[in-house]
Amino acid sequence: MRKTPNKRAQSVKAKQRANITFRMNILFFSIFILFTMLILRLGYLQIVKGEDYSREIQRTEEVPVNTSVPRGRIFDSEGRILVDNKPQKAITYTKMQTTTAKDMYEIAEKLSLLIEKDTNAITKSDLQDFWLFINSEEANNLVTTKERNEIENDEDLSKKEKNAAINRLIRSKITEEQLNSFSKDELEIIAIYREMASGYALSPQIIKGGDVANKVLKPGQISEEVTVEEFARVSERLGDDLKGVNTTTDWRRVKNSTLAILGTTTLPKEGIPKNRLDYFLSRDYSRNDRVGKSYIEQQYEEVLQGQKSVVKNITDGKGRVIDVQTVYEGEPGKDLVLTIDSELQTEMEAILEKKLVEMKNSNSGTKYLDRAFVVMLDPYTGEVLSLVGKQIVKDSETGKPTVRDYAFAAFTTAYEVGSTVKPGTVLTGYRENALSPGQTLIDQPIRIKGSNPKSSVFNRTGRIPMNDLEALERSSNSYMFQIAYSVAGRTYQPNQGINFGPESFQKMRNGYAQLGLGVPTGIDLPGEVSGVEGGIEMGKLLDLSIGQYDTYTPLQLAQFVATLANGGNRIQPHVVKEIREPSSDGVQLGKIVKEMTPNILNTLDNTRAEIERVRQGMQRVYFGNKGTARSAFSHAAYTGAGKTGTAQSFFWDADKQQNIQTVNLTHVGFAPYDNPEIAYAVVVPHAFIESSYKTNLTTALTKELVDKYFEIKQKNNALKENDSTATPLIKAPYTNDSIDEEQAE
Repeated sequence: MRKTPNKRAQSVKAKQRANITFRMNILFFSIFILFTMLILRLGYLQIVKGEDYSREIQRTEEVPVNTSVPRGRIFDSEGRILVDNKPQKAITYTKMQTTTAKDMYEIAEKLSLLIEKDTNAITKSDLQDFWLFINSEEANNLVTTKERNEIENDEDLSKKEKNAAINRLIRSKITEEQLNSFSKDELEIIAIYREMASGYALSPQIIKGGDVANKVLKPGQISEEVTVEEFARVSERLGDDLKGVNTTTDWRRVKNSTLAILGTTTLPKEGIPKNRLDYFLSRDYSRNDRVGKSYIEQQYEEVLQGQKSVVKNITDGKGRVIDVQTVYEGEPGKDLVLTIDSELQTEMEAILEKKLVEMKNSNSGTKYLDRAFVVMLDPYTGEVLSLVGKQIVKDSETGKPTVRDYAFAAFTTAYEVGSTVKPGTVLTGYRENALSPGQTLIDQPIRIKGSNPKSSVFNRTGRIPMNDLEALERSSNSYMFQIAYSVAGRTYQPNQGINFGPESFQKMRNGYAQLGLGVPTGIDLPGEVSGVEGGIEMGKLLDLSIGQYDTYTPLQLAQFVATLANGGNRIQPHVVKEIREPSSDGVQLGKIVKEMTPNILNTLDNTRAEIERVRQGMQRVYFGNKGTARSAFSHAAYTGAGKTGTAQSFFWDADKQQNIQTVNLTHVGFAPYDNPEIAYAVVVPHAFIESSYKTNLTTALTKELVDKYFEIKQKNNALKENDSTATPLIKAPYTNDSIDEEQAE
C-alpha cells in the first residue's frame, strides 16, 4: 500500500528554500550596491579629483634653512673698535633630512683625502660608533640570545628603551684593543664624521675653520685653520662627489680690549648653551648657532645676532632636495656704541692696578687684599664712563701673582662700605623728621648698657658740639648714631639698654634704597646683585647708620653719589649708548637705530634744600678745615665734593678656619660741584688687617683718578676743536690687545 506524502514536511522545506533564495538575493544586491559605490568613487577620484591628487603627489616641500651672519660689532664712545669679526675660510657640511650614517661616512672618507683634521677631540663614544659601523655583524654577536631575550621580555621597558639597553650592552662589550685598532687615516675619518654628525638637518656645520691661525700647536697637533690648498682642493670637488659639503667664509669674534664686561660668545662647536636651549629655539635659533653667553654679548644678543639669511630647500615627496632658493639675504647684527671711553678706561685701569700692587706689597697687613674697584658715571644720564675692577690672582702656569680684569665684580660682589653712607643717613634723618638741617648734636661716646662705647675716630672720650655739616666734614660716628636713635623714636641716654623695633631698620633701609643702596641699580648687564641685608638685630641699627652692617656693590655706591650730585634723581646706569646699523663702507659708523636716554628710577623724597645741605657737607670734606679728604683735594684745580669711608669687615681664612678682622676702604664724590660731570666711587675691600690699619689710602688714589679724567677731557676738547668731521668715524683700537674667542677658551 503506497504512503501518502507528509504535507507538513513539504511545507517546511519550501519555506527554507524561499528564505535561502531571499537571503541570496539580498547578498547579491548588497554586493551590487557596494561595487556600484566603489565604481562611482573611483570614477570621482579619477575624473573629478584626479588632477588635484596628481598635483599633491608631485607637490614639493619648502623647508627654510637659517645660515649664520656676522655679529654686530662693539665700539667705545669715541668710535674705537672694541669687538670685531675676523673672517676666516671654512669648510662646512649640511646634511639632508634623508641623509644616513652611511652617506656621511662615505663623504667623510672622501673629505679625509682632501684635508687634514686634528683627531684629539675624538671621544670613546666616537670610536665605538665607527667600530659598530664597520663591524655590524660582529657587533650583533656580542650580545647572546639569552641576554637579548631578557631585555626583550622586560615589560617595564618601552621598545625604544629596549633598543637603547641592547645598544649600551653591545658598546660595553667592545674591548679597548678593538677601539685602539684604528689606523691614523681611519681616525681622521672619525674626526670628520663626528663634526658632520653633530650638526642638524639642513643646518650648515663647520668641519674645519674654527681655530686660530697663530695658535701654538702641541707636538703632532694639526691646525684647524683651513689652508689655501685645502680650500682649493675641496672647492674643485664640490657637487655630487661631496654632496652637502661647501666652502665658505665664516667669522670668529676678536676683542681689542681685556675688559671682561664685553662678554663672550659660544664657539661653533658649543652652539646654544643647554640651560638656555628652549629660550633660543623658541626664537628660531638653530642649535649650533653662536650666542652671547656673558655680559654685553649676552645682554644684547638679539641686537648683535642680526637677521640670518634664509634659503629654501625644495624637496620632493621622498624628502630629496631638488632645488635651493634664497629667500632672504640676511644682514649682519646691529653695532653697539658703548658709553665707555677706551682711553679713560685704560688710564683708570693702569692707575688702579699700580696702586693695588703697591698696597699689596706695602706691608704684611695686606695679606687679604686682592681687589679694588673704580666706577665713574655721568650723574645726569647714567652713562658708565669707566668701570674698573682689578684682582690679584696666582698664575696657573707660573704660580706667580698676576693682575686680571675684574670689572664685572663691581656689580656682582658687595661689601661693607663704611662712612661713605653717612650723607644717606643725614638725608634719612631729614626725611623721617628725626633731624633738622643745621641741628646741633653733641659728638660723644655712645655708652650702651652691657656694651663697649661706640665713638667717632677723632673723639674717643670728649664732648664736641657740631651741626650736620660738621658731622659730614669730620665723619662723626656719634652724630649718625644719634640720628639712628631718633629715626627709631628713641632719645639717647647713657648706660641704658636699647630697644629698636624692625620698623626702624626698614626706615633706614628705605632711605638708603632711594639713593640706590641695597637695591639693584638696573644696569644693562646680567648678574647684578643687591648685596646682603644684615637683619634686624637691635644693636646693629647703629652700625647700619655708619655703613658697617649691610653690604653694597661698588656700582650701587656710584649710583648713590650720582643721585646726590644731580640733585635727587636716581638714574639707571647703562653701558650701551647707541645701537647703530652696520657700517656700509667700513669708514663711518652706521645710522643710529636707537639712542639710550636717561631713565629716572625714582626721585628722593627730600627737599632740594635738604639735598643741597648734604652736598655742602660733602664739599667741606674736600675743602673744610677739618675735612677728611682735605689733604688731597683742597688744592685741586676743580671744585668737587665727596665722602671718605672705612669699614670693619671680616675675611674668611680657609687655612686658619676663622674670620679675620679687616678694613675696607672707600671713597665717593662728584665734580665739578656746581655742574657735576662725573660721580665716582672707589672701593678697596680687605685693604688691611684691622690691627695694622693706619690711614685711608683711597683718598690720594681717588684724587689721581679724578685728575686723570680732567686731563683727558682737556686734551680731547682741544683735539675736537680742530676736528671738522661731522660724521662719526670708525677708529682703530686704543690698545694693541687682540683676544681671539678661541684663545680665550
